[in-house]
Amino acid sequence: MYPGHHATTTPDKAAAIDARSGEVLTYAELDARSNRLAQLLWAEGLRRGDHLAVFLENHLRYFEVAWAAFRSGLYLTTVNRHLTAPEAGYIVDDCGARVLVSSRAVHDVASEVPEHAPGCRRFLVVGGAPAGGAGPFEGYEEALDAHPPEPLAEEPLGEFMLYSSGTTGRPKGITRPLPERPVSRGLAMNAVLKGLFQADADSVYLSPAPLYHSAPIGFCTAMQSLGATVVMMQRFDALEALQALEKHAVTHSQWVPTMFSRMLKLPEPERARFDLSAHRVAIHAAAPCPRKVKEQMFAWWGPILHEYYGGTELNGLTYVGPEDWLAHPGTVGRAVMGTLHICDEDGTERPVGEPGLVYFERDETPFAYHRDPEKTRSAQHPKHPAWTALGDVGYVDDEGYLYLTDRASFMIVSGGVNIYPQEIENELILHPRVEDVAVVGVPHPELGEEVKAVVQAVAGATADEALAEELIAWARERLAAYKCPRSIDFESELPRLPTGKLYKRLLKDRYWGRGHSRIVQE
Repeated sequence: MYPGHHATTTPDKAAAIDARSGEVLTYAELDARSNRLAQLLWAEGLRRGDHLAVFLENHLRYFEVAWAAFRSGLYLTTVNRHLTAPEAGYIVDDCGARVLVSSRAVHDVASEVPEHAPGCRRFLVVGGAPAGGAGPFEGYEEALDAHPPEPLAEEPLGEFMLYSSGTTGRPKGITRPLPERPVSRGLAMNAVLKGLFQADADSVYLSPAPLYHSAPIGFCTAMQSLGATVVMMQRFDALEALQALEKHAVTHSQWVPTMFSRMLKLPEPERARFDLSAHRVAIHAAAPCPRKVKEQMFAWWGPILHEYYGGTELNGLTYVGPEDWLAHPGTVGRAVMGTLHICDEDGTERPVGEPGLVYFERDETPFAYHRDPEKTRSAQHPKHPAWTALGDVGYVDDEGYLYLTDRASFMIVSGGVNIYPQEIENELILHPRVEDVAVVGVPHPELGEEVKAVVQAVAGATADEALAEELIAWARERLAAYKCPRSIDFESELPRLPTGKLYKRLLKDRYWGRGHSRIVQE
């Protein structure tokens, strides 16, 4: 199913609600407005397999753009709203977008995108083009009004073409084949939502993360495909998230672990005053969740936490529900898409319980990196091209449950010993005066690398030598001596994206003399 169906059966039902402003987008409006945009794109000459890009803050118009692409057989590329003009322009140009939808809120950057994306022909601005502004920009609303709200004669289903986060260089587009079915049959993600998370048309889904990221936009549009209501936060705030859960009687939600940590650090009276009885399924992914943080969330919210592991590439997927996680604490689940293989650097499979690079085996290679065959090949197993890896290290137990230890690129080698920062971060984040933490390897003349923790203290805490000594002592009580930080630095804020991913490379560069890179933050 899709908005065209729901506009007929439940036209006045909310397809999306802005949690902060209270603005509602009904299914009738979503259907009509996405039809108008689809008609515009058709008139502009875009056909099945062509590309559309969106460069917006979290905004209700996001869903119209997505569904216009889906019902036109187009590839949709979402652009991180915090990028600079050259960065955003690179993605718009690289994906081959012929139309870009942006907004007044990001126009300072968007206004410079055309010079970096010469192939993009039309630029629509939500909120209206700036008065007297030069360039090819036109108002989004005015452009839509020139086209009818009827569906196209044919509506082949489109697909996302999203870009990697670019934590190790320029981001790369991830391409998958277009589906061979009409949009009226709904999105493929529907089966996941119904099968794993028991979502249906009566669900109310809270999305606290940025829509340019794959999981939020993917889950939101799949929920709308089912006829559910999406409650969209403009940006994450711990208290506002709890307020939204109560106010909208949210049944389903999705989070990243840093959101859990920040909600847990709210004063207990603040956390306890909200009625969360409607909340049945809390999904989390995108970054490893410290075991003890998840245990605290279970103690607070009850057995409603569901976890999955996978990437934008959709080369494989693991899943674990509440009961199985409590029986196998720390796991990210068993494979529900693809077959797991744990291999060493040469591609040899590792025994049960031994860590190695995590590969998923599929019947065929399910994705490619756009215009980068070398990167595509680097993700494949040396001998089995249909086995692909995302760069994560982990192991499986004798029941097939996967446990992640860290990213391969983050491993610290100190005195010939492999140290995984994630384990150290998982302990330090539990300290009551730690808001966020990253552990990196820094140069050491004898050991090669030594362990350093970079800490963001909670508001009101004094980030001084006394706190550093306290944190080192905290680590020594919980970890083997060789894993403990030798030193601690403090930062006012770590370079973590709202998606939960940490730009750890930017921290490492400071200590290895590789200069400074721009940090993108919410």
